Formats: sequence, structure tokens, C-alpha cells
Amino acid sequence: MERNAAPDGPAAEPSVPRSVAARMSGLWLDGLGRASIRAIQTLSVLALAWVVVVAATRVPLVTIPVLVALILASAMAPAVRWLSTHGWPRALAVLSSFLVIVAVASGVVGGIVALVRQQASVLAARAEAGIAQLQQFITTGPVALTNAQIDAARSEFQKFLAGGTLGADALTGLRTAGEIVAGSILTAVILFFFLKDGEKIRSFLFGFLPGSRQGKAHLAAERSIVVLGGYVRGTLIIAAIDAVIILVGLLILQVPLAVPLAAVVFLGGFIPIIGATSAGSLAVLVALVENGPVPALIVLVLLVAANQFEHHILQPLFMGRVLRIHGLVIILALAAGATLAGVIGALLAVPLAAVGWTIFKTIAEKDTPGPEPIAPAMPGE
Repeated sequence: MERNAAPDGPAAEPSVPRSVAARMSGLWLDGLGRASIRAIQTLSVLALAWVVVVAATRVPLVTIPVLVALILASAMAPAVRWLSTHGWPRALAVLSSFLVIVAVASGVVGGIVALVRQQASVLAARAEAGIAQLQQFITTGPVALTNAQIDAARSEFQKFLAGGTLGADALTGLRTAGEIVAGSILTAVILFFFLKDGEKIRSFLFGFLPGSRQGKAHLAAERSIVVLGGYVRGTLIIAAIDAVIILVGLLILQVPLAVPLAAVVFLGGFIPIIGATSAGSLAVLVALVENGPVPALIVLVLLVAANQFEHHILQPLFMGRVLRIHGLVIILALAAGATLAGVIGALLAVPLAAVGWTIFKTIAEKDTPGPEPIAPAMPGE
């Protein structure tokens, strides 16, 4: 019997069952599969970032000086560049800028610390008296909170400020004069080498990246330096203005210890949004004890007004071009930094968040031109 001829075309191809591997690979090709791949990549990046953060918290005596030196070097970079372009030798420009910033920082910080330290016992006594008055008012007022609730809230707030591994280690180190001196010397040494060999160090690190990525890496670094420098200079000016406003108000109201209280406000001004107001609460307590509730209320209103003046006028004026992140992001960064590293984390959280956002925006740009790839070379070669 004659067999029927096989039909031509696709119908003639035998039906072969798909392999298990082929069916499994097909699961990653639809929308849910692509979303799963992206989620895995995101989790991997977050895990790597977490490992880096945990590793950094184990060595606060190294991490903190490096970050502080990096921020100071970014703020001083324009001065070094200006001196170099005006005929100064590079080494002399770096050395001069380094000596000036060390002298100024040592003088300002040393003077403020000495001023506050001389009146520390008096400030502490007045603050304790003010807190006692506030606690008495709260427990007998319309809210009628118990002393146990107030003490619990105070304890939680103190844990919030000094929480985290880095915060505990850093606060413990701050109680030891030797670690303070060691950290200060290490910061100065790192700062000098950042100013002297910053470009060589950056080229060495970026040299390990693929050639197509080095341009964006250098551009992100340049923009980060601009952001950090502008942030430090703007924060310094804003903190000084806040301190002057509070000082004038305290002198007019004849509140005792006006100068050290203004110095505390100046130091607190380095924490955006909440720093100066939180530090100024000490002035409110002193005014409450020494001058009564009405002057204390005036000082509180002055603090709030200074905060609004800073947020709506000073920050856009001095940092509008560099700190382009929303206020909510700043609050979240402060909370994360304080939880992880206490007061030091709150000081460093916002500039690091601004740098992170700058790097992310730079990487997200398309076809950004940059410097030519540079092969890895050890610093100083």
C-alpha cells in the first residue's frame, strides 16, 4: 500500500516536547520574570551596601577621620585650585591651605569648647532646674503625664541619639582623651594627603573600573566634591547666622550665659533643620530658670523663627545649588544617621546622602562625556 506523502511547511515538523530547562528559562522572559531579576539585583546591591556599612562601623577610629577629612578636603579644594592657578606651586598651595584650615578649625573649636567648658557646670545646673520645672508643669498640667512615662521617653531619646554600634563606640572613644587626639591627628594626616594626592588616589581607584565607566566615575567625583564643599561652606555660614540671631536675642532679654549658649547653637547648627533648634532648647531652659516663663517663651519663638528663616531663606541662598534634596529626605537621613552612629551620624548623614544622590543622578545620565580612562597607578607614582 502506498504511503501518503508528508505535507510540506511547518506542519511537516515533528512535535518535539520542550525541555525542562527551556521551560524554566521562559519563566524569566515575561514581565514578572524581569521584575524578579531586577528585585534580585536590587537586593544584592543592598546586601553589599549593608556589608560595607557594617564593616565601616567596626572601625570608627578610621571611618570617622576619613569621612571628616574627605568633607574638609572638598571644602578646601577651590582654595587650593585658586592658588595653583595664580602661580603658586602645588605643594605650597596645599601646605598653605592645610595650615590655615587646621589653625582656624583648632582656634574656633578650641575656643568654643573652652568657653562652654568653663560654664559647663552652671549650664548643667540651670538645665536640670529647667527640666525639673517643665516636668513639674507636665505632671500637674492638663495632660498629666506620670514621672515614669517622662523618664521612659527621656531614656528612649537618649538611646536614639547614641544608638548603633558606631554611635556607642564613638561616644565611648570621645570619653578617652587619647582616642580624641589620635582621631584628630589621623584626620589631619588624611586631609593633607587628600589635598596633595587626591587626584592620583581617585585615578588609582577608578582605574579598576571598565574603561566605559571611568568617565562617569570621574564626573560623579567632581560633582560630589562640589556638593560637599558647598554644603560645608553653606552650613558654616548658616550656623554662624543662627548663633548671632540667638546671641542678640539673649542679650536683649538679659539671659545669663548668652555667649556660651550661642556657641552651643553654633555647634548644633551643623545638623540641618533640627540641630540649632535642639541646641537652643538649652537657652530656653536657662531663660525659664533665670528670667521666668515669658522670656523663655520669647526665646522659644525666636528659635522657631530662626529655624524658619534658615529653612526658607538661608538654605536656598547658600546651598540651593548643591543641596537639592527634599526636606523629608533630610529628616530620614538624620534619623538613620543618629540611629546608626548617634550625634556623629547625624552630623555626617546629610552630606553623605547628598553625595549619594549626586552619584545616582550622574550614573543615571545617558552618554555623559568624561575624562579619558586612566590605567591604575599607585598614588605618588
